[in-house]
Amino acid sequence: MDAFFSASSAATAAGGGWGYDSLKNFREISPAVQSHLKLVYLTLCFALASSAVGAYLHIALNIGGLLTLLGCIGSIVWLFSLPVYEERKRFGLLMAAALLEGASVGPLIELTIEFDPSILVTAFVGTAIAFGCFSCAAIIAKRREYMYLGGLLSSGLSILLWLQLATSIFGHSINSFMFEVYFGLLIFLGYMVYDTQEIIERAHHGDMDYIKHALTLFTDFIAVLVRILIIMLKNASDKSEDKKKKKRRS
Repeated sequence: MDAFFSASSAATAAGGGWGYDSLKNFREISPAVQSHLKLVYLTLCFALASSAVGAYLHIALNIGGLLTLLGCIGSIVWLFSLPVYEERKRFGLLMAAALLEGASVGPLIELTIEFDPSILVTAFVGTAIAFGCFSCAAIIAKRREYMYLGGLLSSGLSILLWLQLATSIFGHSINSFMFEVYFGLLIFLGYMVYDTQEIIERAHHGDMDYIKHALTLFTDFIAVLVRILIIMLKNASDKSEDKKKKKRRS
């Protein structure tokens, strides 16, 4: 959690603080782009609600797995293949992809609820706060200020994929797995800032595809949430084991 607030503070400072200058930067965003951002975040809320329904369906019916993951990927590919003017169909595909993504993450959520339901609430609130802080930092910052992050994040994501490939071939320990989780968390926190500012920049150039932009932010949100859940579960499990060891000794 410290990484959230330290990075957010740095981003805010780079954007000029939370005073009058920040509000002035926000007003420099055209009304059309502001309306677009409102639509993007509203669509994101619908996608998160659909994802929650998918997780609930897994808990109730045990539907999450490889098939739902493939279905999610197929829905996203289908969404991108449709023209922008087919708005209703693309919105429906986004909701379907979010629902299937929620079902795919369902096993992790179910495990979290069985272990300690408060972890799920804390992880979701923490992710929402981080998302809000980093999004606000990107919105109030000067245009293109964080666009340089694109190359760094792409390189980091490539390193993460190679690490996962190497560990799948040669095997991995719990320490290497947790390193991948923390490293991935930092990357996707960075993508929250970069993607938000890229969406603003694209909107300034006429790209008002709010469904595609909401999908981008939804992917970032879920990626961060999953990693925070894993970290909190690992920490809670370690504490539980330590308590058991102390009881045995006593």
